[in-house]
Amino acid sequence: MTALLDRLGIRHPIIQAPMAGVSTPALAAAVSEAGALGSVAAGTAPAAALAQQIAEVRARTGRPFNVNLFCHQPPAPDAAGDAAWLAYLRPFFAEFDAEPPATLAAPYPSFVDNDELLRLLLELRPPVVSFHFGLPPADKLAALRATGAALLASATTPAEARLAAAAGLDAVVAQGVEAGGHRGVFRPELGDAGLGTLALTRLLGRELRLPVIAAGGLMDGAGIAAVLRLGAAAAQLGTAFVACPESAADAAYRARLLSPDQPPTAITSVISGRPARGFVGRFTAEVDGPGRPAVAAYPRAYEAGRALIAAARAQGSPDFAVQWAGQGAPLARALPAAELVRTLVAELRAAAG
Repeated sequence: MTALLDRLGIRHPIIQAPMAGVSTPALAAAVSEAGALGSVAAGTAPAAALAQQIAEVRARTGRPFNVNLFCHQPPAPDAAGDAAWLAYLRPFFAEFDAEPPATLAAPYPSFVDNDELLRLLLELRPPVVSFHFGLPPADKLAALRATGAALLASATTPAEARLAAAAGLDAVVAQGVEAGGHRGVFRPELGDAGLGTLALTRLLGRELRLPVIAAGGLMDGAGIAAVLRLGAAAAQLGTAFVACPESAADAAYRARLLSPDQPPTAITSVISGRPARGFVGRFTAEVDGPGRPAVAAYPRAYEAGRALIAAARAQGSPDFAVQWAGQGAPLARALPAAELVRTLVAELRAAAG
């Protein structure tokens, strides 16, 4: 554990998950200032926006932080499949007197073929870089490694983790099926093994030489202590930080997260085209229904999903609000990020004591 913490430049074995749409520079900086590792999500951000995020983090802290990148394989064109998916969604749009998009385009590129983003990272040299949905090409990895950055990647199976180890990464994030947000499955077309955090952490800890960071369903110090006992070198928490005042979560999202009557969570691919866990709503209960056609490819499907969310919101309806959350969501606490880190550390020490 000590070796990984030294490599990341942090005091505590806690990483704030890089949650696209929710993480902010203020959240990342507060977590890092408290001795853990804060993260910013670059998966959907244009290079100019990411440059601004990094500048804001550095204006708030001199501590290390993480920049997360999406490494999905760019999807092949499929005009017929996209059209079938849009036709299926049309009745849902009609409820709000809206039309679905005429066609679908990827709203953001993958880092796999995003040379502009690579040039920015080589210039700004963030201290930690992490990958989701897969790994970038070897030349991009080598270029980032040459900056001195610590390199991490999420994995949902031992096979994916072996690929990360073979690529020479510094640690692997064992993302259990309990985790909120998008699953990091490398090839979702082959299915999802659905391994839980505890089982996956133990499997990777037994097999791999590189450090394992456990993620999924972890919300308090007792959970962190449990995965450390199973061989993890650190824990990554996402949903635990959503209710922090520094996050970008809206009032409805926070209220649901902190409600004693919150709905369960479920995994669905109909929002973005990739499996992701969030609170059950009409996307999971109705759009993801029997007999639906194949979902358009990620991230093109996300363009349709976001358009439906916007159409419902314009009519004052929360029915299609997307609120990613992990299975540990009922344990959420509305604490400032630094206070939450201090609380997690105290709970960890008590549980390990």
